[in-house]
Amino acid sequence: MWVSILHHNRYVILILALFVIVSNSMAEGNPERGKQLFATCVACHGEKGAGNIQFKAPSIAGQESWYLRTQLMNFRKGVRGTSPLDTSGLTMRPMALTLPDEQAVEDVIAYIKTFPIVAHQPTLKGDAQHGKALFAVCQTCHGPNAQGNESLHAPKLSGLPDWYIVQQLKKFKAGIRGTHPQDQWGQTMRPMALTLQTEQDMKDVAAYILSLSGQAETISTE
Repeated sequence: MWVSILHHNRYVILILALFVIVSNSMAEGNPERGKQLFATCVACHGEKGAGNIQFKAPSIAGQESWYLRTQLMNFRKGVRGTSPLDTSGLTMRPMALTLPDEQAVEDVIAYIKTFPIVAHQPTLKGDAQHGKALFAVCQTCHGPNAQGNESLHAPKLSGLPDWYIVQQLKKFKAGIRGTHPQDQWGQTMRPMALTLQTEQDMKDVAAYILSLSGQAETISTE
């Protein structure tokens, strides 16, 4: 009887060990495989993830892995990119669905993390000093240098182009983003966007965030 129990326990331990090995291998992305998968993304985001204003595709170079993962999964699940008013999101969702599984998502992220950080030039007229005052509300989650905070699910904003920041603030205000019942952190963001009364306020905040580029040290639990 004891021999039988011992063999059974060894079998259970072996299965658990194999499960841990498989789980760890799934969690680690392969940038070489990611490079092949990223070929679909190049047309809009560029070869090095610098983004393209014409396609409303943001810069993804320098963004944190956890946030890239969250948003790719949101697009795949339909949490983001399903509103008929979200034209760029509707374009992005089919692209996210070309990734066959979560391992592919990890591989693409691993490749994106090899890109150099991009320095963006202003495309909008904003008052950075006024934006600094308005950003006082935002820094509670996003940090004083817009470096982001994974524990609060607040992404890094430093390094994003100003036009994209304004575009997303508009979407949050209009309810195009941040209203899906499964988008817990988007729902947290929407009331913050509503504190900005005018489009010029958004441009001012974006101008201030753009001025912070290069000052951010990202807070991450990775």
